Amino acid sequence: MKALTWQGVEDVQVREVPDPRIIEPTDAIVRVTSTAICGSDLHLYKVLGPYLRPGDVLGHEFMGIVEEVGSGVANLAVGDRVVVPFTISCGHCWMCSRGLYAQCETTQNVEQGKGASLFGYTSLYGSVPGGQAELVRVPHADFGPVKLPKDGHPDERYLYLSDILPTAWQGLQWADVPEGGTLVVVGLGPVGQLAVRAARQMGVQRVIGLDLVPERLQRAEASGALVLDVSRTKDVTKAVLDLTDGRGADSVLEAVGMEAHGNPVAEKVIGLATKLPGPIARASMEKAGLDRLEALHTAIDVVRRGGTVSISGVYGGMADPMPMMSMFDKGITVRMGQCHVKRWTPELFDLVNQADDVLDLEHLATHRLPLDQAAEAYKMFQTKSDGCQKVVLKP
Repeated sequence: MKALTWQGVEDVQVREVPDPRIIEPTDAIVRVTSTAICGSDLHLYKVLGPYLRPGDVLGHEFMGIVEEVGSGVANLAVGDRVVVPFTISCGHCWMCSRGLYAQCETTQNVEQGKGASLFGYTSLYGSVPGGQAELVRVPHADFGPVKLPKDGHPDERYLYLSDILPTAWQGLQWADVPEGGTLVVVGLGPVGQLAVRAARQMGVQRVIGLDLVPERLQRAEASGALVLDVSRTKDVTKAVLDLTDGRGADSVLEAVGMEAHGNPVAEKVIGLATKLPGPIARASMEKAGLDRLEALHTAIDVVRRGGTVSISGVYGGMADPMPMMSMFDKGITVRMGQCHVKRWTPELFDLVNQADDVLDLEHLATHRLPLDQAAEAYKMFQTKSDGCQKVVLKP
C-alpha cells in the first residue's frame, strides 16, 4: 500500500510499505477514505524528528471503511464507516474508567514516561503506524472507532472527531468561561478556529482571537470573534486589558504550542537540536529542551487575576522558563493535556450529525489533495502559503 513516511527533518515521502495485518484479536483494518494533516504533525516534520525513524508512517486524523476485524471485535463489521480517535485506549483500565483516555494504562508508554499510545506519533508514544496511508491497523478497535451512518454526511463532517474538534472542545470545557465572561483564543489555526465556533455554539458571548495570519483572522472574525493582529498590535496585553475593563480575560485557550512565532533564539536552539545525531538530540531535548513560549506567555499575561488558562497546544520542552511569580501572584488556574477524545464523543457526534453543519466543518479545510501530494502539502501547511489552513488528503 501507499503511505506517507518520515525520511528526515522536513523530508516526508509517499512510499510503498507492507499492508497492515491483524495481530491482536481486538484489531481492525480500516481502508482510509479521508485523512488530515494536523498542526501537531508539523512538530514531527521538524522539532520531534529525533524521535522518528526513516520509514515511520505519519498521521493521526483519519476515517474510513472497516475491511477486516479480529475475533475479539464484536462492535464493528466489515463495511462499517468509522472515524478513529488519535489516542489509542482500551476503554476499561483504571484511567479509562475515569474518562482519562489519553492516559490509558493498557497502551501507556511507561518506559518513556508518557501516556497512551497515539497513531503516527514517534517512539515516545508507541511508534504506531499512522493514518496518512491507504490502510491502517487499528488496535483496541473493540472500543476506539466511532461508527458513523453509512449514508450520512460527507467525510469532513465527521473527520475532525478524530482529534481537533474534541481538542478544541476539551480546551473550552477546561477554560471554564463564566456566564457573561470573555474568552481569548491564542492562535487561530484549525483548533483555534473550531474553538471560536464551538464557543459561540456554547453561548460564550465574547470571544477575542489573537493571530498574525490575515486569512486566519478573517475566518475567526467571520465566525463572530473580535480579532487582534498580534503583528500589528504594539502591546497585545494592553489591548486585551482595554477590551476587558482593565482586568484581562476570564479565560484563555492557548491553541499554538511549541512552535509559536516570536522567539528567534529558541527557534535557533530547536533548529540546532534537530540536526544532532538521534541519541544526542533526544537527550538534549529531554534534559534541556526549549519550546518557543511566546503564545503561552501571552496567555498568562492576558488572563485576569483568578482566571483560567487552558492549554491545548502541544509542548515538548523540559527546561521551559515560566513566569512563576506572575502566575502565583495572579492566582490563575492552569489546565492542560492531551485530549481524552472518547470523553467528548457522544455530545460532539450529536452536534455534528444533525442536519445543519452548525460548526461549518465542511468548509474548514482549505486544500484537498491526493495522498501522492502529501509532501507538498506538508510544506505548504508549514509555510502557510496559498492561504493554507487545513489539508485533507485522499488516499
